[in-house]
Amino acid sequence: MAGSIGGEAGSGLARRYWKPIADGLALLLTLTAICWALSVPRHLGVGFYPQQFFAAILALALPIAYLSLPARRDAARERVPWVDIALAVLSFAAVFYIAIRYPDLVLKIFSRSPEIWIAGLLVIVLVLEALRRATGWALVIIIAVFLLYALFGNLLPGRLSGRSQDWQMLASYMAVDTNGILGLPLAVAATVVITFILFGGLLAVTGGTHFFTDAAMLGMGRFRGGSMKIAVLASGLFGSISGSAVANVVGTGVVTIPMIKRDGYPAHKAGAIEAVASTGGQLMPPVMGASAFLMAEFLAVPYSAVVMAALVPAILYYVALFIQADLEAARLGIRPVPKAQLPAGGAVLTGLHFILSFAVLILALFVLRWQPERAALLAGVSLVVTSLAIGYKGRRPRLVDLFMSLSRTGHAVVEIILISAASGFVIGVLNVTGLSFNLTYALVQVGGGSAIVLLVLSALVCIVLGMGLPTLGVYVLLAALVAPALVQVGIEPVAAHLYVLYFGMMSMITPPIALAAFAAASIAKASSMATGFAAVRFGWSAYVIPFLFVFSPTLLLIGEPADVAIAVATATMGVWLVSSALAGYFSDTLSMPMRGLFALSGLLALIPAKAFEGALYSDILGVSLGLALMLRELYRRRRIVPAAEGET
Repeated sequence: MAGSIGGEAGSGLARRYWKPIADGLALLLTLTAICWALSVPRHLGVGFYPQQFFAAILALALPIAYLSLPARRDAARERVPWVDIALAVLSFAAVFYIAIRYPDLVLKIFSRSPEIWIAGLLVIVLVLEALRRATGWALVIIIAVFLLYALFGNLLPGRLSGRSQDWQMLASYMAVDTNGILGLPLAVAATVVITFILFGGLLAVTGGTHFFTDAAMLGMGRFRGGSMKIAVLASGLFGSISGSAVANVVGTGVVTIPMIKRDGYPAHKAGAIEAVASTGGQLMPPVMGASAFLMAEFLAVPYSAVVMAALVPAILYYVALFIQADLEAARLGIRPVPKAQLPAGGAVLTGLHFILSFAVLILALFVLRWQPERAALLAGVSLVVTSLAIGYKGRRPRLVDLFMSLSRTGHAVVEIILISAASGFVIGVLNVTGLSFNLTYALVQVGGGSAIVLLVLSALVCIVLGMGLPTLGVYVLLAALVAPALVQVGIEPVAAHLYVLYFGMMSMITPPIALAAFAAASIAKASSMATGFAAVRFGWSAYVIPFLFVFSPTLLLIGEPADVAIAVATATMGVWLVSSALAGYFSDTLSMPMRGLFALSGLLALIPAKAFEGALYSDILGVSLGLALMLRELYRRRRIVPAAEGET
């Protein structure tokens, strides 16, 4: 009878028992974050350290992970083994103990007291195992290397030699210090990310995600290559509030990729354009895969400053992708989406109220200057109110579904919370060992003091380190390891952080490990490597634009308005010309020499006038040559078409 509650003896806890427990913990996690965002404890006259709140969030997330995630990632989870139940209870007890005792424990970090290092050691092991279940081995191995460095870094030669740490002190430091698990990444995840994920969940429940897909279809489906443009627009909109490029591919790709294939696109290109569009969502404000909020904290600047800096590069990214979708459609003769497959305009108009919630979000963030978490909650409330009053396509959300979105949010943020907590290990090791300074010095030395060499080296490091990691993990790792070296050689800090984010995200579409491209290839039933290489071509702008905004922050809206306007206009022209060269089409098919000239003029036009001395002349040359080439192709097309019609 010992195992009867879960079924057969020793088989574990059945789903009908463990699922309500996990859902309850997820609900409590979301409600706790909402209460903190609304300053409920302060209004009740109860005082807490912020780290106690962060620990409470982690104490709820870890049991959810052990109840929901099997030890083997590909295994089904109908029953929870008793060992996982024990790990869930132990993880909750260990972290909750730290939350309750934090005011005393923080004073004993360097005392090697058993009450702190035992709890710390348990938390380190339990967080890493939960992280392995959620994301796989890649991030766990990287963090394990950092922890080993903290213990044995003194054995390394040269500039990478570090101060070795006693393992008891290290466990205490990681568990309690504000540079460890309870540090900045977890702070952002526990406060801002949860509320934005809730906002995204409410969009799904109320029909907002369907509205944006329908709006993209209605707006772009009437034009050539409409299905490709729908993928670009829908994935960009959804991805801008999504925390994962791969999740974005899966969420929108199941709709867009089959549609693109039906229109006649090769399967690998259908998957590639969806992968690139979904990856770009992690670079597009307002959320940027949760990196925007963390970037603001790292740089100690307002969140709005990060959003404004990231806006133009992200728009250029999507302009390049959109132009290539249009030119590919023209070259392949892809027609618009059949009218029968387009949604009714009147029905789509009933969803215009969804845009109001984004207007509320922007108003609260940029006009009222609210904290991001409160702005997201206000936007969520407006979304619920308008959805209940108006609905979408005659359907209104059920109250039970709205309530369940709280629990679903708790489940959805578990992975991000685990990544954020584990990222604290990296930051902690960098601080306690001196590796941060040593690595910055080593990178600058290898770069030989040359900004170009350092940028190229950093780009390669970012792509390699980013392979296999989720967005937030990519950014935290690169912001800690690579960005300081770029700042050291005089690069604008916000440009340095955006640079590492861009190249870190390019790992999602760059073979040999291109998670977003491979996920899209699976849906498209195409070759993974062919999809990856096609994605590199479609996403070319993200490999070029970061170099431009590093040398000229005018593309980050930093500088005189006239200089910014010129830089944006010429960059847009350059993106168009290079995209035409890569597609091999402008108004008609381009010959190889013409493709070369289009590419050359485009690259010249892309260079901002303030990038270096004399860059203005390269801009003028590129724009002038580009305009001449465009006019030539239009004139040639005008002569060819009447001649062809005369022959028929």
